Amino acid sequence: MSCNYYLSGNKNSDDPEFHIGKRSAAGYYCWNCRKTLCMGGESKIHYTGHDWSETCLVCGAKKEKESLETSSAGRELGFNKNPSKRSGVRSVSSFTWAMPKEILTKKLKGKLWLFKPIEDEYGRKFTLKQFMKKLEDCPIEYYSINTWFC
Repeated sequence: MSCNYYLSGNKNSDDPEFHIGKRSAAGYYCWNCRKTLCMGGESKIHYTGHDWSETCLVCGAKKEKESLETSSAGRELGFNKNPSKRSGVRSVSSFTWAMPKEILTKKLKGKLWLFKPIEDEYGRKFTLKQFMKKLEDCPIEYYSINTWFC
């Protein structure tokens, strides 16, 4: 479950010139210790064949009970309208950058006339500030710079 983000007017273009990146549900994460519960580590979150711990391996905190209205999977499906609480063990999202943050900021500099220059694959539009606020709930970041996402 994921959601792609683009420069407005280029929705569904996997060209790294316009594709900013993709937010994806990334399983359970301890916000207090800043650690994934994926036994394979952050690099293996989106791969099958890796076990997940029931508790944080650092502090022992247990997973919070979540529903579609509170989970990161629910966020990707449009059910969770509220960002995570950023404490304890909760599901999170990761973000894979297709365009460097610095390039995104540079491209949008001087284009203040574009009220909401960022668009997701569902047509929802955001200011740069709103978009960066969304990424606060993505403690895990990957970089696939200049890569065509297919």
